[in-house]
Amino acid sequence: MRLNHNTFIIGHKIILVPYKFHHVTKYHKWMENEGLRQQTASERLTLEEEYKMQEAWLNDDDKCTFIILDRKLYEESDEDEVQSMVGDVNLFLNDVESQQKAEVEVMVAETASRGRGLGKESVLAMIFYGAEFLNIKEFSAKIGYGNITSISLFQSLSFVEVSRSDAFHEVTLELSLDDEKKRLLSTRMNYLRILHDAAKVTISSSDDSVVV
Repeated sequence: MRLNHNTFIIGHKIILVPYKFHHVTKYHKWMENEGLRQQTASERLTLEEEYKMQEAWLNDDDKCTFIILDRKLYEESDEDEVQSMVGDVNLFLNDVESQQKAEVEVMVAETASRGRGLGKESVLAMIFYGAEFLNIKEFSAKIGYGNITSISLFQSLSFVEVSRSDAFHEVTLELSLDDEKKRLLSTRMNYLRILHDAAKVTISSSDDSVVV
């Protein structure tokens, strides 16, 4: 999405950065894993096709994608984005009847990074970003029956089950943000720093400051 082309979102455990050319090789290696493809309902692509998809997603107006960086790894690796990549989080604005609805998808691809709250903070940050900057009011998540961890994650964020599809073996959960829920979300996520038109972020661990 052009809107987040140079946007960084900095949280306690994660940094979200736009999906760029230099991320593609590692992302492609993740998606060679059949289990990850099944969990994300993704097709296997060649590396060339992955590069083309990255470029399309960066410019499409109906897809907002961020790469998830482990903030601790980012700081420890001399701010190497590729080395600290652990997954991605997306908003798909694919409802033709309303631009205020979006589907949320999150993937923590690195096994060592799971179970540490990075996925949860990434989803919360994405919902906050969608509500504040894209005017999204209704969020949904479609998750395979067997992905109990992901279902539990979204339920812990007040998503409720609205339907099941035995044909696709997936459950759909939804979250509607009224004014009160949006206010509570804003209060909960007021620690986030969202930087627009940034080229790089340098974080000083001594004082937690951010330099663009």
